[in-house]
Amino acid sequence: MAKPILISLLALFTCSALIVWITSGWWVLLFISGLLLVTAIHDRFQKKHALLRTFPLLARARWLMEDIRPFIQQYFIESETDGTPISRMFRNIVYQRAKNSRETVPFGTRIDTYRTGYEWLGHSMAAVDVSQLDCDPKIKIGGPDCTQPYYASMLNISAMSFGSLSQNALMALNHGAAQGQFYHNTGEGGISPYHLAGNADLVWQIGTGYFGCRDEEGQFCEEAFIKNALRPQVKMIEIKISQGAKPGHGGILPADKNTPEIAAIRGVEPHTQVDSPPTHKAFTTPLELVEFIARLRELSQGKPIGFKLAIGRKSEFMAICKAMHQRNITPDFITVDGGEGGTGAAPLEYTNSIGAPLNEGLAFVDDCLHGFGLRNRVKIIASGKIISAFHLVKQIALGADVCNSARGMMMALGCVQSLTCNTNRCPTGVATQAPALFKGLVVKDKAIRVAQFQRKTVHAAMDIISSAGLSHPDELNRSHVFRRISQSQVLRYDEIYPTVPTGAMLEDKAPKRHLLHLHEADANTFAPRNQIIKIANIADVSTV
Repeated sequence: MAKPILISLLALFTCSALIVWITSGWWVLLFISGLLLVTAIHDRFQKKHALLRTFPLLARARWLMEDIRPFIQQYFIESETDGTPISRMFRNIVYQRAKNSRETVPFGTRIDTYRTGYEWLGHSMAAVDVSQLDCDPKIKIGGPDCTQPYYASMLNISAMSFGSLSQNALMALNHGAAQGQFYHNTGEGGISPYHLAGNADLVWQIGTGYFGCRDEEGQFCEEAFIKNALRPQVKMIEIKISQGAKPGHGGILPADKNTPEIAAIRGVEPHTQVDSPPTHKAFTTPLELVEFIARLRELSQGKPIGFKLAIGRKSEFMAICKAMHQRNITPDFITVDGGEGGTGAAPLEYTNSIGAPLNEGLAFVDDCLHGFGLRNRVKIIASGKIISAFHLVKQIALGADVCNSARGMMMALGCVQSLTCNTNRCPTGVATQAPALFKGLVVKDKAIRVAQFQRKTVHAAMDIISSAGLSHPDELNRSHVFRRISQSQVLRYDEIYPTVPTGAMLEDKAPKRHLLHLHEADANTFAPRNQIIKIANIADVSTV
């Protein structure tokens, strides 16, 4: 025991001597030494941390090293292709486009093109001159029951609430969206004044907490819904069933981010952690969901209504498709969020291990809509780690019509991936409610960067599309993208994710890989059929 204490005392006197040498002030030595000595005595006799009891004072250096470890890793160790969740290479392209600076790279690719999982787009010898194309094509969203269709850009701002992001960040995003003429999704936290600051087009997201359309008991309220749905800025309305960061869990607003202003907007108690329920109360079955969609469309006077989800159990989405077909009611759009999504607070296990990744979820939703003969009535929006133009093109080829980006837009605002989104200590003022931090984010400057990042990324996507010999994003399909499966095998996306013929799931011609899920799907319940049968059998046995 004596040796650790001796080491700590040596460290104490070394620090004190150094301070004296620098300052030449003995009173400073006495003050600092006394402070350190009191701290060392406290450490020695406290009972919460074994390391501090054994190594008084010195053990505190471990916490310091843990705090600065991510920054040492990011700035001095990781390569261009390292860094998670977003590599330095992709962070750099966002910064370059946002600042309108040089975005070319020298001396060839730094990616190992022979590694398993490497992907690329097949170009054409009949490439099209991109200067002859519309480099900001708009995609119509609105099915047969929609009387106010919306024309969306290829790339838009994904759902991020006031609470998750600061007021300055939201104002910059909104002004940027207005400048670039693309939409801004509000996130489930409701429509704040900062979502309205730039008068940009909004997609109002309604989560399980019904913020912005709830009564005093937290139930869905039609009167409150109408008040926000009829705002001229609200162009589309999205029902959030689940999100990629924590599907089946519900949103989390940490207590230190829940300011009185945020609480007033959401209709909750301030300075408390707000956990949205994992499921909706306005509907409990697939049939009730599609009827809820129809009701919201009526209440909003014909605006596009859709829902967002991360794919979990496949039979549940097929049950929704069966309900759409049975009632002849379809959403105007479906947003597919990948399990790799997420910009804020989420439990580790949900972030890492719950929900299908975007590629699998997106391909499945596209297949189901084709299989049930509904694809021409429903647009698909892809959301999940979309940063570069190739990411955008790849998701459209896989089945999306439009894409959303959250982390890409955050980086355009200046996010440096400090990984402190859930602590309220974001150093760039993006994901914090601390005025001292978010005041450093200059709205006017960052709005320009958001608009430039979106514009240049969409233009780069159209450049890629023209290189494939195509003139419009809707001409992309799964045959255009290739993936290395192994050192000796390369497959196209249409071989990895075979397409489903239109109407096949209505004609008993569903592909074998979908048969089990199709059999389990029931429009009257989200639970799979075999589970219902099993529960019924257990109930029968228990009554014997």
